[in-house]
Amino acid sequence: MDQSQNEGPELTQKGAEAKGQNGIQNGSQASAPAKGKDNGLTNGEAIIQTEELKKTYYTDAGALEVLHGVDFEIKSAEFVAIMGPSGSGKSTFMNILGCLDVPTSGTYKLLGESVGDLSPDQLAHRRNKFLGFVFQGFNLLPRADLLENVAMPLLYAKVPGAERNERARAMLDRVGLTPWVHHRPSQVSGGQQQRAAVARALCGSPSLVLADEPTGNLDSQTSDEIMKLFCELNDQGLTLIVVTHEPDVAAYAKRLVRFHDGRLVHDGPVSDRRRP
Repeated sequence: MDQSQNEGPELTQKGAEAKGQNGIQNGSQASAPAKGKDNGLTNGEAIIQTEELKKTYYTDAGALEVLHGVDFEIKSAEFVAIMGPSGSGKSTFMNILGCLDVPTSGTYKLLGESVGDLSPDQLAHRRNKFLGFVFQGFNLLPRADLLENVAMPLLYAKVPGAERNERARAMLDRVGLTPWVHHRPSQVSGGQQQRAAVARALCGSPSLVLADEPTGNLDSQTSDEIMKLFCELNDQGLTLIVVTHEPDVAAYAKRLVRFHDGRLVHDGPVSDRRRP
């Protein structure tokens, strides 16, 4: 059986083609440091810890073990790239880290709390409170403008309307999109849509941002601009995990992790790191 067909639900969805330049103003940079929400962490403290993490899917053909005892830790303010071929287990691993799935056995701790036995509602609460997501397909609501899209996580968190809009505007300004706050996704470029998706991920002040193939639908120049934005945010303290098939994208990270056949086979610093 092809393991790539049984790796669990994908974090990403196939999105629209990139439309060219992202329209960012020259010299625009992310501003204030990114801080996790109410976690009291300082740089170097663990956000994620897994021990002997395993995931098995049960099909008509029998049991298929997709993750084989993965030990992994990421500390505050790290920037990690995860690579591996299709069927390697990296998407399943990201789903578990994102509280979208649970391990079959082993331990996963998020900010010191074991999440493997939490209910779906409890997992949703952890996602909304501590995690931000950036997807390959942007996943923006087509009938809402960028301001409404970025404010959406705060709506689910029951933040009052005036505060929602203020925080969403601040995030859009942070990624250089102030002139386009009332534009719909179809009215801006692919790069601008992905910047809006980054702003949405940051709006809830997450402890960790998970980005699954964030440049997959972008041209090379716009991809570089998105990765440079990630570098700026990481320099300001944001913790990032990026899943990618592209070595040029992974080269922006500080640490590289590789999966193969459900096992973590490499974990080390990025050599010849690309810098903005």
